[in-house]
Amino acid sequence: MTKQKKASLLLALLPILILIVLLTFNVLLFDDTLAGANQIALMLAAAIAAMVAYKLGIQWEYVKKKIVSTIGSAMPSILILLLIGSLAGTWLISGVVPMMIYYGLDLISPKLFLFTAVVVSAIVSVATGSSWSTIATIGVALLGIGKAIGIDEAIVAGAIISGAYFGDKMSPLSDTTNLAPAMAGTDLFTHIKYMAFTTVPTMTITLIIFLVIGFRYDFSGTTVDVESVKAAIDGTFSTSPLLFLVPVILFTVIILKVPPLPSLFIGTMLGGIFAIIFQPEVIRTIAAHHENYATASYYSVMQAMFGGVSLTTPDENVNELLSTSGMSGMLDTVWLILSAMIFGGVMESAGLLKRITQPIVKYAKSTGNLVASTVGTCLFFNTTASDQYIAIVVPGRMFRKNYEEKGLKPELLSRTLEDSGTVTSVLIPWNTCGATQSRVLGVDTWTYAPYAFFNIISPLMTMLFAYLNIKIRRYAPGEKPAVIEEVED
Repeated sequence: MTKQKKASLLLALLPILILIVLLTFNVLLFDDTLAGANQIALMLAAAIAAMVAYKLGIQWEYVKKKIVSTIGSAMPSILILLLIGSLAGTWLISGVVPMMIYYGLDLISPKLFLFTAVVVSAIVSVATGSSWSTIATIGVALLGIGKAIGIDEAIVAGAIISGAYFGDKMSPLSDTTNLAPAMAGTDLFTHIKYMAFTTVPTMTITLIIFLVIGFRYDFSGTTVDVESVKAAIDGTFSTSPLLFLVPVILFTVIILKVPPLPSLFIGTMLGGIFAIIFQPEVIRTIAAHHENYATASYYSVMQAMFGGVSLTTPDENVNELLSTSGMSGMLDTVWLILSAMIFGGVMESAGLLKRITQPIVKYAKSTGNLVASTVGTCLFFNTTASDQYIAIVVPGRMFRKNYEEKGLKPELLSRTLEDSGTVTSVLIPWNTCGATQSRVLGVDTWTYAPYAFFNIISPLMTMLFAYLNIKIRRYAPGEKPAVIEEVED
């Protein structure tokens, strides 16, 4: 390297400001910004950052080395993402996910509707790993039921969104749940287990609030009919309780501390085996042109693992839920991670991220202030960049080293990213999440936002834990952050 100059704050912010402008145009011009527009925006911003690095006297070979090392640090998460796509496919055709939805609907009771709307949305979202599909399917059905009962649609929407985003945070099938630990430098299951410390209290408070609100309404004489949805699932799948063995075995394997990749592979194969045993009609439907059952089984399981599967029932709402895209459905997220790693690597090589965070970290002397600064930054990017992925990616890269310099383990950063970046996106009307859910539910974002209690409480809870020094993980004396060492090498 030649002698490196120090960037001014404005010069360090230039690539991020350009990124925000590009992302804003993407939201205005593209229906699906994750299909490539945001990825290209990240790479264009990386090109601007590379020009800044050149101006500061940094050689291209060093920049390239940083890009490669940051991409390398994200490879375990990319592999997990691909395997999760396969697991989602086999769990669908085996009937595991439909079975969870089927029995979850039994939880609905008129007198406890808001409470159970949160629970059902959470169950479906955990099972599918997607808040968007949960809200667009079961959420729409729940909204109709709630309005028929006489509950304000804004409150019902808040309950649905609260439950859906609980699952979006906690499900290993969720892309944001994989993205946050990839940015922070920890693994998926450590991230999920550590998130439980703040997420469980937040969800408990949310359920209590909706329980209290629910008892303000008179449900006498009201009948909640979910039989059509259950009939559609029951007519397509065998909803045997034996299917619960698949998630039970997987969770047992995880508890036994089997590494994530082997654990997910076991879950994927179990889903395929149970599909062959319990869902012969589904197998034959997917592989309609194969008469031999052995051949049809191989074709269907393979198709579910790598590609798209869509099943048709008499209920249109259920049809949208019973589809998956396997590994191929994860490629946009993988592309986003790679683009983010390129951007982060260039910014890091020029010292721009450190320069941006210096003024913030200067005043963030305590752990609480550092976490609060992270939360504020995530909210800033959710508001300005209008995308929850960017609100995880950029702050994750910005604050990663600062947490380590203070001896804080990466799961604290990954938890903070999810507690603020993931859940607040749906509260902002011009954010992709807020705009989508408002359109799907037919309820204005500003109208339902005050009732999305889980989403409001989550960032406050993570800051409270930090300021009170509750469950804050630190490196022991002499313990070294292995992931960052690998990046630096």
